[in-house]
Amino acid sequence: MEKMSFVSQKSDKLLNILLNKGFSYNEANKILRNKDVKINGKRVCQNVNVDGENQIEVYYNPKSDIEEEIVYQDENVVIVNKKQGIEIEGEEGLAKKMGAIAVHRLDRNTTGLVIFAKNKQSEKELLQAFKNHSIIKKYLCIVVGNPKFQDCAYSAFLKKDSKKSKVEIFSNRVKGSVLIKSKFKTISTNGQTSLVECQLLTGKTHQIRAHLSYLGFPIVGDGKYGKNIDNKKLKEKYQKLHCYYLKFNNFNEKLKYLNNKEFIKYPNFNL
Repeated sequence: MEKMSFVSQKSDKLLNILLNKGFSYNEANKILRNKDVKINGKRVCQNVNVDGENQIEVYYNPKSDIEEEIVYQDENVVIVNKKQGIEIEGEEGLAKKMGAIAVHRLDRNTTGLVIFAKNKQSEKELLQAFKNHSIIKKYLCIVVGNPKFQDCAYSAFLKKDSKKSKVEIFSNRVKGSVLIKSKFKTISTNGQTSLVECQLLTGKTHQIRAHLSYLGFPIVGDGKYGKNIDNKKLKEKYQKLHCYYLKFNNFNEKLKYLNNKEFIKYPNFNL
């Protein structure tokens, strides 16, 4: 537990003072409930009036890296802005650390918004929503080259090679392949690389990465579907791919309060 000490500058409610010191509303109320604040050496647990020139001491637990990245949370779901290099599943995965259930995936080196269920009923509804394409997901990425994508849908066929942990894309159906659809839109370019918005109309393993590479515009830093010569030239080791947008639609049971809610977390990408 850490300690923050300061002198109040003006008369105000204690809760407002804590909020102005950077604590969230939930954190400030928890501090009050636990009597983790002192005014002139006396512990308080209520939102009392505080005069100016009072000595205040606050005891609190610093946020973990995961807590810092929580975008939204309630009793049913939690949305996290995943960092690069973090797995969703496994002993060190986000799901276990969050104590929640992963309902979709992002590759280890893909960043962005990930949804977790906090109970079985929410898991069921979220999985069904992904199956019905009721959750809109959009990505931003930086690709090699200057594509002229105009918010159009592109179709192809994807075949998974589990032994190589890789997929292949074909223009026509081949044995073991499945139809994929991706929507791409070029946002900006510097001629050498471009910022592209992607929307999955189907959700398959490595779909965005492999599909863009197949179209001739691999994601910068992608060691699996890109070219090493490009990645070395651009000095990027990890793919510049980020899930930045989520929108919920058509829930009609436990999660219907989430209908039409949008969540946005932009990446720190520079062309």
